[in-house]
Amino acid sequence: MSLRPLVLAAALLVAAATASADQAVLRIVDDAGHEVVLSHPARRIVALAPHLTELVYAAGAGEQLVAVGKFSDFPLEARSKPVISDAFAVNYEALAQLRPDLVLVWGSGTAERTKAKLRSLGVPVYEIEIRSVAGLADTLRSIGRLAGTDGVAQARAQAISNDWAALQSAYAGRRPVRVFYQLWDAPLMTLSNQHLIASAISACGGSNVFGELSTLTATVSWEVAVQRDPELVLTGGAPGEAAKPGRWAEFAQVSATKHGEFASIEGDLIARSGPRFVDGARELCMAVDRARQGLPPVVFPAAKAASATR
Repeated sequence: MSLRPLVLAAALLVAAATASADQAVLRIVDDAGHEVVLSHPARRIVALAPHLTELVYAAGAGEQLVAVGKFSDFPLEARSKPVISDAFAVNYEALAQLRPDLVLVWGSGTAERTKAKLRSLGVPVYEIEIRSVAGLADTLRSIGRLAGTDGVAQARAQAISNDWAALQSAYAGRRPVRVFYQLWDAPLMTLSNQHLIASAISACGGSNVFGELSTLTATVSWEVAVQRDPELVLTGGAPGEAAKPGRWAEFAQVSATKHGEFASIEGDLIARSGPRFVDGARELCMAVDRARQGLPPVVFPAAKAASATR
């Protein structure tokens, strides 16, 4: 009897097993172009920024979250997680003890040396940098794949995409309003059209008066800001907080000052590039529309606490 059929059969079995193993391996390229490879869906996830924590919960993987960054306070369940980092440092000893199989980092908000240190430890690091609502939805899908919670993540991503499309449609074709988004007042800081918040300004029929800046955020001079003559000055603030004109009150010739058009959007909604962004964009659209109509700004009430599936 020839051994050739037996050898061939054995080879096919090995090939099938290898193919099956390859299919089980998760390979995803992050927003910085790094390939992240996991041998199995992540069971122990660390999220080193508040919006990353929110994204993990929204993707249905909150139970796999073993540690978070400082100020990770939404949803309520996140407040019980160990905090192992802030904007400046990571507690690497605590991180090692947690034995994570995936660490999520914020691309533009995490220091390069921190990312390098994490990778040197052999921890799978997935870098996230969200610049659009489409990117936000894609990030949710990617987290769902990495965590093995595709169904929940896909549904949430689709809901966000649908809400965003409806918002854009509702405000399409309205008169443009010149908007200055104020990140800080001393020094005066704003953002460019590369920033996710700028996509909300555009969707609402606003025109970002510093949209052409070459960086995400930048310090600008009061002289140039006044020359741009914004019709509305927006800031991110605490829930229910009224916007204060601040130094803008010194410039009576500015349209926003003339008409008292200063509005504060809940910062955690609009400034975090997370799953509640469209809720913040909806507040922003209301502020832009009131300025468009010459109506006084409204103070937005605090958003109601939501569950992990919100």
